[in-house]
Amino acid sequence: MLESEIQNKIKLEASQKKMRLWRNNNGVAFSKDGTPIRFGLANESKKVNEVLKSSDLIGIKPIVITQDMVGKTIGQFVCREVKNSEWKYSGTKREQAQLNWINLINSLGGDAAFATSEGTL
Repeated sequence: MLESEIQNKIKLEASQKKMRLWRNNNGVAFSKDGTPIRFGLANESKKVNEVLKSSDLIGIKPIVITQDMVGKTIGQFVCREVKNSEWKYSGTKREQAQLNWINLINSLGGDAAFATSEGTL
């Protein structure tokens, strides 16, 4: 299955689970005078982007907190780095930078992972 098809299925699944995910396009474009214009979450410089690549899908999911915040709902940051259904982690520089992002988000209480199919939320 193509990555774009998997992304669409994951976004539909997220919606059914009351989550919201959006496509996080990342890259660099150049103005007419050649000035680089970076876009995408955490894509602040070429140097940063080489070691930290934010995920394809970003969003939020509702979480009901227990005990001292009983009944209140907070939003948990969610990221999914979508790969085609045949993908296996091989440790390329790009994959390592994507894994660095996933590990960072998870270390701060978020929910981030690689995804190769629906059912990975």
